[in-house]
Amino acid sequence: MPYQDPFPVPETEGLTQRYDRRQTARAETTSPGRPRIAALDVVRGFALCGILVANVQPIAHVGSLAVDRAPIPGEEWMGLLVDQRFFPIFSLLFGVGFSLLLNSATDRATHPRLLLLRRLLVLLAMGLVHHFLLWEGDILAIYAVVGLVVLLPSSWLPRWAVAGLAAALLVAPLIVGSGFLALVPGLFLLGSALTRYGVIARIERSTRGPAVLGLVLAVGAAPALWWQTHVDASGFSGSFALAGLLIAGVYVCALLVLLRTPVRPALQAVFAPLGRMALTNYLTATILVLAISRILGGQSDDWSSTTVLLIAGAILAVQWLWSTLWLRRYRHGPLEWLWRWATWARRPPLR
Repeated sequence: MPYQDPFPVPETEGLTQRYDRRQTARAETTSPGRPRIAALDVVRGFALCGILVANVQPIAHVGSLAVDRAPIPGEEWMGLLVDQRFFPIFSLLFGVGFSLLLNSATDRATHPRLLLLRRLLVLLAMGLVHHFLLWEGDILAIYAVVGLVVLLPSSWLPRWAVAGLAAALLVAPLIVGSGFLALVPGLFLLGSALTRYGVIARIERSTRGPAVLGLVLAVGAAPALWWQTHVDASGFSGSFALAGLLIAGVYVCALLVLLRTPVRPALQAVFAPLGRMALTNYLTATILVLAISRILGGQSDDWSSTTVLLIAGAILAVQWLWSTLWLRRYRHGPLEWLWRWATWARRPPLR
């Protein structure tokens, strides 16, 4: 029997475009029968843990987007290694997931961009509910708006243009000294460009690449951290954003290297369940933090980093157990399943 390409594309496409789409399709995570990219689940779960640690005090401090207090001696490490170090990872992965879904939708839907439009609008609705009912610091609504304004239009652009825009939108905020939120569009586009160039499809095939990149980022992070600690007092938030980007890159590279070692099963067991149910866990974490803060009483800005870590650890332990048991029976988390249903406008299998 002659060989039949399992990922056919129109003959009008060039060889490079055909290869890119086939490579991305083989790594696609959203359609039945195609393997998940385990590294993405692990990185997403790891980022979720860091985000919770960073958000415990702001969430408990109801009515405020941030907690402003002088760092307690010996606890400066939170500002160096945790604050704004994990949202860059989440933002990058959002762009990756968008392009993966676009490739899947292109193969399976007549109007793939309408499908993505629905997905972003549903995310916007969830974010607004979260913002107005639970916590003002919600990021989902911002992600949805940036997705509508930046990611969706970029799907009509060639990949080289997306990569160029990503670089420009990442460098410009750092030059003018903007905060983290100004980096979100660039991170979205960077994730999309990495997917369209086939980097995500090959993410688990190399150890040397992530190791070398991680070392380069670590070398750059050292002066950036010094810059943050010595210049941020003047209100220049660009140093904080730059240090956050570099440290986030070091974290991702370190995880990718570790996933090529014998500790891979442990990393997957710990982080993958959290990552596969990231939306559910992100939203339920707000409810759990608010409940714990009411039980503890007092002002959250008086909590030590030990208290924050204990609260975050307890919540993550509950969420890990819940996620692990849930995914043994079901294919998607409950909110992920509903979001998928709204996206495709048909009920997907759950079990």
